[in-house]
Amino acid sequence: MNRAIQHSHRWLNQLQTVLLVGAMLGVCSLAGSLLFGDDGVWMALAAAGFGLLITPGSAWRLTLHFYRARPIYPQEAPVLWQMLETLAERAELPGVPTPYFFPSPVINAFAVGSRERSAIALSDSLLQRLSTRELAGVLAHEISHIANNDLRVMALADAVSRITAIFASLGQLFLLLSIPAMLFAGVVFEFNWPAILLLLFSPHVALLAQLGLSRTREYDADLNAAILTGDPLGLAQALAHIEQASKGWLAVLLPGWGNPEPSWLRTHPPTAERIRRLQALVPAAPSHWLNYAPLLGYSVTPVRRAPRWRIGGLWR
Repeated sequence: MNRAIQHSHRWLNQLQTVLLVGAMLGVCSLAGSLLFGDDGVWMALAAAGFGLLITPGSAWRLTLHFYRARPIYPQEAPVLWQMLETLAERAELPGVPTPYFFPSPVINAFAVGSRERSAIALSDSLLQRLSTRELAGVLAHEISHIANNDLRVMALADAVSRITAIFASLGQLFLLLSIPAMLFAGVVFEFNWPAILLLLFSPHVALLAQLGLSRTREYDADLNAAILTGDPLGLAQALAHIEQASKGWLAVLLPGWGNPEPSWLRTHPPTAERIRRLQALVPAAPSHWLNYAPLLGYSVTPVRRAPRWRIGGLWR
């Protein structure tokens, strides 16, 4: 694989991660200090510590329960487990992530947990529609998130973003409560309008930084997945497959459908750019790192769920 491009991508991703996390902590601390002084700064740091140390390891079972996911056992999918064991060993994880299955018409996969204990949830559409080579790329991508501690980083960003939003809401509440005092009680307040505007817009700044951080970690996971498999094109093909499936028939009638713009409002980078970066890592000779047969006949017991009511009828 092209070592120079690999090193350049990794260094840039790490730099962007540090800058974005620092920006989010700075905005949150500033918002807290405008409301509560030094205590607000400590509140921001406490929320960041909570998100970094507690959230990833405590909420992953709840997430899987929300998706109605169930574990996939080794006897049901030996090839899947063998791929996970190989990738986890290459990523130097202390344990093999447990695969989970959840029903969804969308091709989707996500990782939860921590390096010590984790799980990877796969939709039935993904298992049915991706080839073994593409599935290996997706699994390597999710394992890279686990190995890079991206789950903790994003939990930190989420906690900081939430406490920033709370500070902004409290600021708006204080501002509204001061209006009756000025109108009816004759109380005169001296407002620092630049500080008020900063407080009001701080959640949006934090959200944009959080989205940018998410995109950066996706790039880094793509790079590490290519290293784990030695096959960047496997993940590139999976991304192209998922992108095409997500657009559906509306992409034919409405070109550009399914690609919200501007791109800085997306949690994931543009698929075309991700594929371009992966193609730049292609080795001189393709690496057939796994010589497994295709997952023909692969199946797991479906997760049954009762129909749910919504306005206009029932849906599953």
